[in-house]
Order: sequence, then structure tokens, then C-alpha cells
Amino acid sequence: MSDESNTLKAQTEAKVAAGRKGNPDFMKGVDESIAQAKSFQEGANALNLAQNAPRFELPNQQGEQVLLEELLAQGPVVITFYRGSWCPYCNLQLKALQSRLPEIHALGAQLVAISPQVPDGSMSENEISKMDFLVLSDQNADVAASYGVAWQVPTFLLEHMRVDRGLDLESLNNGNGSILPIPATFVLDKQGKVTWRYVDVDYRTRSEPEDIINALKKLV
Repeated sequence: MSDESNTLKAQTEAKVAAGRKGNPDFMKGVDESIAQAKSFQEGANALNLAQNAPRFELPNQQGEQVLLEELLAQGPVVITFYRGSWCPYCNLQLKALQSRLPEIHALGAQLVAISPQVPDGSMSENEISKMDFLVLSDQNADVAASYGVAWQVPTFLLEHMRVDRGLDLESLNNGNGSILPIPATFVLDKQGKVTWRYVDVDYRTRSEPEDIINALKKLV
């Protein structure tokens, strides 16, 4: 069981609090952008419980094609969509999942992390690439769209990433510079049906690894 003071929720909330203190105007803008996205019901079309997950074939960091069908033949699959290795909240989430990976594997499941980043040499140098789970590239966010979690990022956030952070998303994502996935997580049983999910357009909130593990335990 996780120490509540060190849960992913506690870590992300601490990062949000630090952001509010260090850059309140930006965080206010994020709040407004997220509120608008929620008013537009972004993520409302995401795969729901008991639905069959769309099959996909995506390249890993070595350019090798990975098929969801083949993964499901081995057992349950946890699919988490993340924005990219440049996203600090994504890094927190994937580190938290990495720390619980032995438990995920012990339950017969595999973890797959999907982002729009291109699978080239630059990716081999980042922290995410060194983790012990599958990292796949969905460059046009087609798979994210099929799962109902592709999001047209507001101009306010795109400008922040471009100007304040120096991020060239078109280069990082091989031409896709404005569509990112909602950081959603789906647990699929061996038949490929969604048995648990977490979808929230607020990229500062993430699914708790403990909840994912509990969902997997129900499949054993």
C-alpha cells in the first residue's frame, strides 16, 4: 500500500501548488483553459466501461511495430496516454507507474505508454525511454482519437509551450503541433474490453497506480 503522503496525487498537487506560487498568472490561465475544455465536455467521448478497445499497431522507440492484439494474447493490458517526455506531470505519473511495475507484471498485465512523440534517437536519451514498459509513438494522435482522448490544445497553452518553454511540438511530434492526448488510462481485460478507466482533461491530475493495481486484481 502506498504512503498517502507520497501518492501521485500528493506529488501532482505539490507541483500545482508550486506553480501557483511561482507563476500565478500562468496557472490562472491554465485553470481558465481547463474550465473551458470541461464546459465543452472534452473527453466525454472516451471509451467507456465494457467497450471493446480499438486495436492498434504502433512503433516503439526502435521503430519496431507493436500490435495490441499480440499484447492481449499474453494477458490484460494497461494503456496510458501521456503528452510527452517534456511534460513534468507525465514524468511524475510514469515514474510512479514504474515503481509499481513489478506488481502490475505479477498480475499478468503489461503497461503501455503512448504519446505523439516520434520514435527517433532523441527519445532514447530521456528518462521515460529507460523505463521497463512499452513506450509507443502515436504521431498523428490517431489512436488517441480512436479512444476518444485526442484534444485540440488551446492557443494559450500552445503559446506557453512554444515561447516560455521553447518546445517545438511540430518537430517533437513529426508535424502534429496542436493535438495532444488527454492523459487518460484504460485497463483492458484479455478480450480487450475496458474494465477500468480514468479520463480527465485537466492534465495536472492523473490516475493513481494503486487504483490501476486494484482494477487488475479484479481480473485475476
